Amino acid sequence: MHDSGTGGSPSLGNFPIFAQAGCPNGDINACKYPKELRAENRIPGTVHAKPGYFDITLVNNIRTEMTATNRTALYRMTFPDTPTTANTTLSPHILVELTDLPNSRNDGNITVYPDTGRITGGGRFAPSFGIGSYQSYFCLDFNGAKVKDAGVWSNNRATAKATSLKIALGDARQSTGDRPAGGWVQFEKPSQANQILARVGMSLVSEAQACSNAEAEVPLGKFDDVVAAAETAWRSKLDVITVQDGGVDEVFLKAFWSGVYRSMISPQDYTGENPFWKSEEPYYDSYYCIWDSFRSIHPLITILDPFSQSLMVRSLLDIYRHEGWLPDCRMSLCKGFTQGGSNADIVITDAYLKNITAGIDWALAYEAVVKDAEVEPPNWDVEGMIIMTLECSFPILTYYQVVVVSQLGNLWVTSPLITWMLTA
Repeated sequence: MHDSGTGGSPSLGNFPIFAQAGCPNGDINACKYPKELRAENRIPGTVHAKPGYFDITLVNNIRTEMTATNRTALYRMTFPDTPTTANTTLSPHILVELTDLPNSRNDGNITVYPDTGRITGGGRFAPSFGIGSYQSYFCLDFNGAKVKDAGVWSNNRATAKATSLKIALGDARQSTGDRPAGGWVQFEKPSQANQILARVGMSLVSEAQACSNAEAEVPLGKFDDVVAAAETAWRSKLDVITVQDGGVDEVFLKAFWSGVYRSMISPQDYTGENPFWKSEEPYYDSYYCIWDSFRSIHPLITILDPFSQSLMVRSLLDIYRHEGWLPDCRMSLCKGFTQGGSNADIVITDAYLKNITAGIDWALAYEAVVKDAEVEPPNWDVEGMIIMTLECSFPILTYYQVVVVSQLGNLWVTSPLITWMLTA
């Protein structure tokens, strides 16, 4: 539920969790709930990052380590013996908020289970650079301390008398900027090393699937094992590259490996998380955006990971099969805006010329690109090849995008060529 390098609005970042070492005088309403109140600076020099792991310590002396699997995040929070807030004893208080990075939530719901501390919920949000909305769900479990109390919160007030909250479209609380809401769990002092683990399963289908994703992917008490598995997964992707020592400065090597790492973050494999149609084909999302990635990320993936590239092409064609058009950009299950027509045509052509063919229906691919070339889309904003005409006292000026295929040494190169045609 994160995207890298997007334009437009901020994207995703759904259902943030936030830990406090305790509430002053044991009063849950003395803890901080809205984003602007609970914000804390980081301690300089405490940020550590590598593929599959992130670590940060805030000035409240709470250290949070993070790792992930395909559909689940795992956090390990280490609390101080003595909280930095006055009149506070260690009784960790962790909240989750029904929001996302751009505060785009339209409606939402949350349920807290006081016996176990589990929190489940969902909400409807806006995509960053497209039309429509998407539904997202989460399932949050804890390990490492006994549950002391639990409930829900809205605005800057919390209660243990209610364990569920529903916010409907049009409710005054639906504006997350100044009307935040969510759930909370408070714990007794952690049993080992002042640490609590938080596991957050995600789904675009249902809360139940979010829980099953988490349970299948992450054993709650095995943080270091999950970190090791994530590192192994990343090494399997990065180990296809060998860099020979040639006296290059360390800064260039860092930039190179960072770039390769980021090229493998998106598009994202959402197979099994598409609520709109059932298919045996893979489903990829977060194509940010193909008018950029066709000339950078995708050509690199064809070299480093051609199998994943074949899955992405199959996904593009399955989107065409069910929605009638190839996307130019797609995110969060929504149609993204176009910019220069359907550059998915170029990604498909590139795969064909490089013989990346596993499982790809080339008859369907040909049908899709011909449709882009010959059929005017009902909504130019989100699909189809754009053809613009300028009507004036001069002959009509028409813009076409043409895909040019050329050979450069042993490599086939595809690129768009913009042409203008005068018509009578």
